[in-house]
Amino acid sequence: MAKKATKTPAKKKSAAKKAPVKGVTKKQVLAELERVKGPDLADNIVALGLVSEVVIHKDKVYFAISVDPARAGELDPLRQAAEKVVMEMSGVSSATVTLTADREAGAAPAPQSPAQHASPASAAMRGPGAPPPPMGGGMGAPGAGAEPKVAGVPGVKHIIAVASGKGGVGKSTTSVNMALAFQANGLKVGVLDADIYGPSMPRLLGITGRPQPVSGNILKPMEGYGLKVMSMGFLVEEDTPMIWRGPMVMSAITQMLKEVAWGELDLLVVDMPPGTGDAQLTMAQQVPLAGAVIVSTPQDLALIDARKGLNMFRKVDVPVLGIVENMSFFLCPSCGTRSDIFGHGGARNEAEKLGVPFLGEVPLHMDIREKSDSGQPVVISQPDSEHAGIYRSIAEKAWAGIEQEESARAVPEIVIES
Repeated sequence: MAKKATKTPAKKKSAAKKAPVKGVTKKQVLAELERVKGPDLADNIVALGLVSEVVIHKDKVYFAISVDPARAGELDPLRQAAEKVVMEMSGVSSATVTLTADREAGAAPAPQSPAQHASPASAAMRGPGAPPPPMGGGMGAPGAGAEPKVAGVPGVKHIIAVASGKGGVGKSTTSVNMALAFQANGLKVGVLDADIYGPSMPRLLGITGRPQPVSGNILKPMEGYGLKVMSMGFLVEEDTPMIWRGPMVMSAITQMLKEVAWGELDLLVVDMPPGTGDAQLTMAQQVPLAGAVIVSTPQDLALIDARKGLNMFRKVDVPVLGIVENMSFFLCPSCGTRSDIFGHGGARNEAEKLGVPFLGEVPLHMDIREKSDSGQPVVISQPDSEHAGIYRSIAEKAWAGIEQEESARAVPEIVIES
């Protein structure tokens, strides 16, 4: 008997997939921001030319609003309003908005004001889909006649920036050895690697892994040799380029400063990126820096850029704790002959000329380079060596400068009774 032909039932068509939301464009963002009135309600912030650097990364939007530095303390509601209208857009999961308070060239420094972008999160650190935290830190306008104060980092007593006018002068190696020298001198120390484009701390300290969240948006710092450490290098692969513009860089630095559980620290050493750009201004605006250390090599070309970095910190009222001359000289390990490969004494002469302390000379030596590359900085791996002693001396002089600046700020008020 012939088998009855069986008919395979046709599969039901699955429900039509929801069309993905088309990516938001810069033009659409600017159109929405036209709803936000400017500081004096005369026109919208787009028409006034206050919106700059709109950056869109997948479904996250980043941009900055330029404001008068004298009014930065009172304009956080403007930033919040701009953030709100962008967050309401279809296809936007988060918006990072910063206030930038630029000063005209030659103008007198304005009182230090918190550029009210207290804690925006970078895409790499927050993870997909997470909303941004409240921004502005709840700080309102200062009272009449009061000097606005920049909020510090909870638990951190002092913050110093280690900077250079140009790259390649050994700033990161100096930063990590200084941090370990501060620790060897009895302080509780942390290190923030603020060089977003070229983070070095994971390799210099031999630390691997990723920081874990403690609660909400707060991350636990990594640890190495007793130092608490945070770096963009923990959050992206070593060979991944960070193709970010200003607002994203500023956001990442701000989060690594204020959304990390640093705990109780006597000192946070910030390894700055080279130059005098967004990162340096963000640091000066976001936290009360106790001082800056400038690293340079002896030759004239490096000293020109070091001078620029030094003057930049002076313009934003950050004390310069001193200059370090790195790669100061070379001693041949075979014959003991000294060679001044990059010249010698240039940084010392520059310090004297500019009226800032000279903190010390660090030689160009194979041990410093090898130990740094292997994640065993010389201060911790060869604590009794001459090189470790040089770094401890530099740290002692820098700490003395911090204490001197602190004493100068703590001059008692003189009250004359009638």
